[in-house]
Amino acid sequence: MERRAYKQALFAVRETENALDIVQDSMLKLAEKYGAKPAAELPMLFQRILQNTIRDFYRRQKVRSLWVTLFSALSAGREDDDTDPLETLESADASKSRGGPSDQLEQSQVIEAIEKELQRLPARQRQAFLLRYWEELDVAETAAVMGCSQGSVKTHCSRAAHTLAAALRAKGIEL
Repeated sequence: MERRAYKQALFAVRETENALDIVQDSMLKLAEKYGAKPAAELPMLFQRILQNTIRDFYRRQKVRSLWVTLFSALSAGREDDDTDPLETLESADASKSRGGPSDQLEQSQVIEAIEKELQRLPARQRQAFLLRYWEELDVAETAAVMGCSQGSVKTHCSRAAHTLAAALRAKGIEL
């Protein structure tokens, strides 16, 4: 079952480390939640858990990619001694995107707007958003850190992302 699950996950994500993580997470979920079930039911349950874990991986990647790409594009070209996580990410083509002083000024203004909007979020939404998308914790880890349910983490993150996007759009910043 393990080898087949690994091959299935590897086929889905095409990266060995991610596939191994997905299989390991799936096995842990199976053991934690369904350890008392009859052995005959476990393969079917494991397949369902594996598929859900793969879907969760892609959802996380999609959202993380959106925010990291945004922050990377916005921070390209800033060379301050004052390092801030929002300002230290650089995209792979950062050398191409370095513009003149007006571009750098615009980027710094956008970064400031994002930081201000993050501070305006309710504390729980800001905490969930930063833990999930900045610190790259999964839903379960974020829930453990925040002391709430996984559903609450998902709700807080969704609301934070929508609020940030709307606030930035209202300021003329398109993501």
